[in-house]
Amino acid sequence: MRSHLSLERAGETLSLLPERALWWPARRTLFIADLHLGKAATFRAHGHPVPAGTTQGNLDRLTTLLHRHQPDALVVLGDFLHAPEALTPSVQSALAAWRAQFSTLRVTLVRGNHDRRAGDPPAGAGISVVDEPWRLGPLAACHHPQPVPGALALAGHLHPVVRLHGRGRDRLRLPCFVLEAQQLLLPAFGEFTGGWEVGRAEGQQVFVVGDGGVWKLP
Repeated sequence: MRSHLSLERAGETLSLLPERALWWPARRTLFIADLHLGKAATFRAHGHPVPAGTTQGNLDRLTTLLHRHQPDALVVLGDFLHAPEALTPSVQSALAAWRAQFSTLRVTLVRGNHDRRAGDPPAGAGISVVDEPWRLGPLAACHHPQPVPGALALAGHLHPVVRLHGRGRDRLRLPCFVLEAQQLLLPAFGEFTGGWEVGRAEGQQVFVVGDGGVWKLP
């Protein structure tokens, strides 16, 4: 059984999900960051021998999450596509099939740095595209971490991970959420994205994702 962790911020209850997503139940809105569809296809286009199937795997994980929460809206906090070369026929086909399953879902992309190079999603995908910061009541949907006066900024871009040390030489790198006074960083939703190792700073709370749950580091 997967377990989430609830936060009270900006007068709202927000759920940090083990699927590396954020759920806002009051608005029935799901947030993910850094999907990077077609990243493996981009690498293969440049002659790098990486495995296929990451796009379909990411969309399958997103499908499971949408079925579980039944949101009215999905907000992608930047980097929907990885690069111009990402939109191969197979990626377009997978995206169209996924969108057909959720034709009534409102999907909004907050443009990130990769989106500006890759271009907006195909018009047929039915995805609204906005620039950051995009205000949603007490929340501000962003891609790059940034202060937004009077709001809790939700951001991605950094792909935060944390390194845990066990007995002996045991080490483990896990994705994490990072909460600061007026900002919440989401881990990358997409697989094959790498990660930025978080350094623990004063006033910062780190919530680790792993083993089907989310928990706060002491």
